[in-house]
Amino acid sequence: MKKLLLICSIILFSFINNAKAQNPIDVGQMQLNAGFGLSNYGLPVYVGLDYGIHPDITIGGEVSFRSYRENYFGTKYGHNIFGFSANGNYHFNTIMGIPDNFDFYAGANVGFVMWNSPRGYGGSRTSGLGLGLQVGGRYYFNEKFGINLEFGGGNAFSGGKIGVSVRF
Repeated sequence: MKKLLLICSIILFSFINNAKAQNPIDVGQMQLNAGFGLSNYGLPVYVGLDYGIHPDITIGGEVSFRSYRENYFGTKYGHNIFGFSANGNYHFNTIMGIPDNFDFYAGANVGFVMWNSPRGYGGSRTSGLGLGLQVGGRYYFNEKFGINLEFGGGNAFSGGKIGVSVRF
């Protein structure tokens, strides 16, 4: 995963030119993010919202869902997982002189995950609170629409995410 993150960072920064740096999200502006994730426990689908509170800082929330099947001692069990998280990110555009069609950020999140497992399941999948870190980037095709890629770890929201971002 570290190699993939390094390669993605190199590719991202190889496209950066000397354009004027601006903030990815203005103070008071919102951005909707949605897409799919990478996980050991099914294919997560997520939707989130970011809100600019400082020229370089956003806060936000996210809701995710995934479903998967597991073979536990010869019996197949289906699980549904709901996640709710809050996050804060620092955007490096200003400090690194990154053009406004790119956004490179890192931050932390806290979230709650609810594992819905069937009756009789004896495994260790449980609901709980988790803390995590994330690093990501976006490329905007225009002032409103872009794509995002994010990697995170440390909690049930760990893994990678790819999706779209829409600024309001």
